[in-house]
Amino acid sequence: MKTNIFATAAAALALVACSSNEMKPQKGYIGPSDLQITDGHMTPEVLLSLGRLSDPQLSPDGKTILYGVSYTDIAANRSVRNLFTIPVTGGDPTQLTMDGKSIASARWSKDGKSIFFLQGGQLYKAAYNDGKLGKRTQLTDVEKGIDDYLLSPDESQLLYVSTVHSAVEVPSDTDPALDKAEAYATEDLMYRHWDHWRTDINHTFLATLGNGVVKEGLDILDGELFELPNGPFGDIADLSWSPDGRYIAYSCKKLTGKQYAFSTNTCIYIYCPLTGETSQVTFAGGYDTHPVWSPDGSRLLWLSMERDGYEADKVRLMMGEVAYEEEGEGQSANPLVTDICDLSASFKYNVDGPVWAADGQSIFFAALAEGIQGIFNVIPGQEPVRLTSDTLWFDFGSPFGVLQDGTLLTTYASMDFPTELVAVTDNSVKQLTYENEHLLNQLDKHETEARWLTTVDGQKMLTWVLYPPKFDASKTYPAIEICLGGPQGTLSQGWSYRWNYMLMAHQGYVVVLPNRRGTTAFGQPWCEQISGDYIGLNMQDYLTAARNIKAEPYVSGVAACGASYGGYSVYYLAGIHKDVYDCFIAHAGIFNEEHMYMTTEEMWFPNWDNGGIPMEYAYEEGQTGPAADGITFGGLKQPGSPWSKKAEAIRHYANSPHKLVRNWHTPILCIHGGSDFRVPYDEGMAAFNAAQMMGVPSKLIVFPGENHWILKPQNALYWHRSYFDWLDRWMK
Repeated sequence: MKTNIFATAAAALALVACSSNEMKPQKGYIGPSDLQITDGHMTPEVLLSLGRLSDPQLSPDGKTILYGVSYTDIAANRSVRNLFTIPVTGGDPTQLTMDGKSIASARWSKDGKSIFFLQGGQLYKAAYNDGKLGKRTQLTDVEKGIDDYLLSPDESQLLYVSTVHSAVEVPSDTDPALDKAEAYATEDLMYRHWDHWRTDINHTFLATLGNGVVKEGLDILDGELFELPNGPFGDIADLSWSPDGRYIAYSCKKLTGKQYAFSTNTCIYIYCPLTGETSQVTFAGGYDTHPVWSPDGSRLLWLSMERDGYEADKVRLMMGEVAYEEEGEGQSANPLVTDICDLSASFKYNVDGPVWAADGQSIFFAALAEGIQGIFNVIPGQEPVRLTSDTLWFDFGSPFGVLQDGTLLTTYASMDFPTELVAVTDNSVKQLTYENEHLLNQLDKHETEARWLTTVDGQKMLTWVLYPPKFDASKTYPAIEICLGGPQGTLSQGWSYRWNYMLMAHQGYVVVLPNRRGTTAFGQPWCEQISGDYIGLNMQDYLTAARNIKAEPYVSGVAACGASYGGYSVYYLAGIHKDVYDCFIAHAGIFNEEHMYMTTEEMWFPNWDNGGIPMEYAYEEGQTGPAADGITFGGLKQPGSPWSKKAEAIRHYANSPHKLVRNWHTPILCIHGGSDFRVPYDEGMAAFNAAQMMGVPSKLIVFPGENHWILKPQNALYWHRSYFDWLDRWMK
């Protein structure tokens, strides 16, 4: 069934407009869908009709939660995000805005009487009173716009993120008259990132509020061509004001070009606005991110990966004591951070989203543990304690507020529903918002099972299995095995609008989700095994899960589907599976590992994973040509390169999926985004061309304007329809 979603937007607009006697929707406003589902069947149209709740903020008095919800109009091919509030005790939400342009990064003022927010790339402030927004005041008019911002504790200063021109040259840099020419010129690496040419990079600027509209701030990187926040996904959480507003802690990878491309060495710094001085807190290592000051400013937290060049190293929770020194009258010396320790040294899992308790005595954080994301608390010097039960099949977010009675305010989601606000007290979970209840309640229910399968080397692997609604074991159903991207990541209880497993089950498929080697929620040894062994145990894990489900009398056949590394897995399995699988779908998959190494942008990723765990990162000025070990070239350690003599690299490239095409015989769909710079789109074209030349039933879909993900509403709808059309064609 292909639900007619295109008629719902106007009806929804009328519905929401009638619900408010005082607020009128602006032109372009999109409200919640009033879609009627008569057969209980979830479709791609239903998926795209769901409201997307995000960015909750607790009011200063601890009584109200401010959050945003995005709604989509497929016919208009756009989404719009507006603001809502709800009491911390739950109840009916109040809609604050009905704008036709999205509102983002909404924050309470310190007295709770105003709300700051971004719209159209500028910062605004509006009075808030009894669930209503008053007159809006524009606070900035920055030429290149603002991507995000952070107010000082007293709201007198503003940090904002905008862009500056990078070292990548465009024609008008050499001749202003060539303003209509389009070209990019570079003499170093990292000239493009994720989905854009790096002609501009993020910088963070400091400005004073209260002296008129801000047009230009002080660049706290002082013109250096580093990124702040870090690209491509870094955000304002990379910066943090000290409680007294005297200092700014931030995370930055102060490298450029080849050094940037091969290193993950991102460090913590402290900047003093009064003096303009910067001091460095951390030095050698991998990612150091997300600095957070304690409530009294005496300690600093941050997240840290120990090893440079490894983007899937264990994420540790680090803490340092902050010592302040005065330098003469009116002068502030940057504080020293000493006694640095790892609060998660004995913790098996990765730490995410640390938040100080109000009294500064402990820290809350989220972590994926044994396939489910829970909330934990740690008192420095003690072991972390899990606060949410591992029997609750929900993925909880990190708390955004703690009430006086100890109740945690957070979010949760599962494979059955998208993000909602919840209150957690002593393992009791109270849902506060029901954003999509009116749609989800119209859908038939399905069952999910957790299987622990025995791998070929005798270990246990968590494999989720979703069954179609109204499942009947006496009948037969096709199955979909999901090949995870990453390669490091986790198939947990999270909700996705791109790869939605509930949607797959509703199309009549048994959905199999193996947490194979390389997944991150089962300890570092399980995660790290995949590095240097793409073709080994994790592929056997996939085959184990496929054979397990195929042995069930109710399964008629199995398809393997995946994106990114999951797409690589599909291409590789197509060459080795013999007759285990009946159909393949690869989205943004790696096909030719040699070509991928020389065309992707973040070199640390293939350099580490293709060669196993490498030696310490090094860049030696003036060194040219290969070193005696055959691994160092041009001053860069490259153990994972196609020209490395390391045994793991030689084995890896010798078994690239493109070298096994002679074994392909199973129908395959290749999908790719034309603006994908992580896995360039010619990887998908090459796989399709090879399948065609081998006489394998195959299809190619390219989305010219999309990146590694398919984001635009109509493109997403076409993606989902094409995905199921291909599966149905070969599996039903």
